[in-house]
Amino acid sequence: MVLSVVAAMPAARAAAPRLLVLGDSLSAGYGLPHDQGFEAQLQQALKAHGHDVTIIDGAVSGDTSAGGRARLDWVLADGADAAIVELGANDGLRGLDPKEMEANLTAILDTLADRHIPVLLTGMYAPPNLGPDYEAAFRAVFDRLGKRPGVLYDPFFLKGVATVDDLNQADRMHPNPEGVRRIVARLLPLVEQLLAEAKPA
Repeated sequence: MVLSVVAAMPAARAAAPRLLVLGDSLSAGYGLPHDQGFEAQLQQALKAHGHDVTIIDGAVSGDTSAGGRARLDWVLADGADAAIVELGANDGLRGLDPKEMEANLTAILDTLADRHIPVLLTGMYAPPNLGPDYEAAFRAVFDRLGKRPGVLYDPFFLKGVATVDDLNQADRMHPNPEGVRRIVARLLPLVEQLLAEAKPA
């Protein structure tokens, strides 16, 4: 009798995968209403495509790769099944050494790999005023790290949005809601692939 009752019960619903967004103001939604920021729009887009996902907010405006590295263990305290790493813009704005950025991002990716957390690494370009040598060294960091096993790679988070006035806020650095929508739409297939590789506990 007990067995028949148990058999008739619906299967327990699997827990929603936990997706960490480790980033800076671009993913934190700087200057935007909460529901128009990257994390909120990404969650909405995933839901519209049938994905029930819990977003772990690890984005802090003004953060550099060093800042993301310093707080990674803290934001992972409750676990994560997959991660988006969006860091580097502030390293470039401050003209920080690309070698230091690479060391920080490598440490972040090492930590995630040790925990078997698949990653979408989304890159950044350096400001052109820092010169072609710096720009090339900066971009090469992301190209190298994007080849790591277990890493999906998007070379430029702001692709199609950077320098387009109608897609950015007045500061011409941070996307407006429509700019965020376009970023989310472009990244959505990669995020879906990332979630397919995740193994919820």
